[in-house]
Parts: sequence; C-alpha cells; structure tokens
Amino acid sequence: LWPATTLYLIESMQRRATFLRRAVQTLNLEHVDVIQARAEEVGRDPALRGSLDLVTSRSFGPPAVTVECAAPLLRTGGLLVVSEPPEGGPGRWPAHALEELGLGTPTAVRGGAGYVVLRQDAECPQRYPRRPGIPTKRPLS
Repeated sequence: LWPATTLYLIESMQRRATFLRRAVQTLNLEHVDVIQARAEEVGRDPALRGSLDLVTSRSFGPPAVTVECAAPLLRTGGLLVVSEPPEGGPGRWPAHALEELGLGTPTAVRGGAGYVVLRQDAECPQRYPRRPGIPTKRPLS
C-alpha cells in the first residue's frame, strides 16, 4: 500500500529473528527489514533514532520500559501504539516517565483488543534509552 515505506521488525532472540526473516522472504515483502537486536540498542542507532512516524509494540514489559525503548525511535509528532491487557488503563502509564521521554498523555482505545496511543510531543533526550537491561532493572517512574 505504501511503497515508499519501510517497516522494521525488531527482535532480540535469534530464533525468532530467523523465523521473521524467513517469513519476510517467503511473503516477498520488499519493504520489511528484520533487525536482530535489543530495542535499547536500536534506539541508539543514528540511522533510526528520531526518524519513525509510527512505532507499534506489544507490551513487552511495564509501560515505563516499553516507552523508554520506543520513544527514541519516534520523530516529533510520531505515534506509539502499544497493546494493552484487558485490565489495563491510562493509570498504568507513569506521567513523569512520559513527560521525561517527550511523550504526551496516553489515549486508551478499547474494542476487541485494547491499546494505548501516545504522541511524541518533543524530542526524546539523548540519554535514553539507557543501556540494555537498565530500563527493566530501574524503570522510570
């Protein structure tokens, strides 16, 4: 639908990344790149940092961890869409962490599946994301 668009699939585990590469090749998806790396590492890549219009994510950790890994990839005005558990809600998203990362107030969307949409209102500070594993060990609050 969007030939000028490149989609990046980020997966840290080799087995899963290999599966994704095979699926991309089998489906002949020309504008999809699989990156085998931790999200914290990808957020430091100058080629991708601050360049994406949209980041989608399953909630792979507490909200503060997810946003710290995603926000550095977004351009100002870009959107982050994160899946939410059935019991989730905007109260799960720490306001201080969102502000620190340049993200706006979360908007919860409910339907068959729930998700939260956040807008990158300001550039993410260069100090984020922190080194791999640190966001999980010491999440922003």
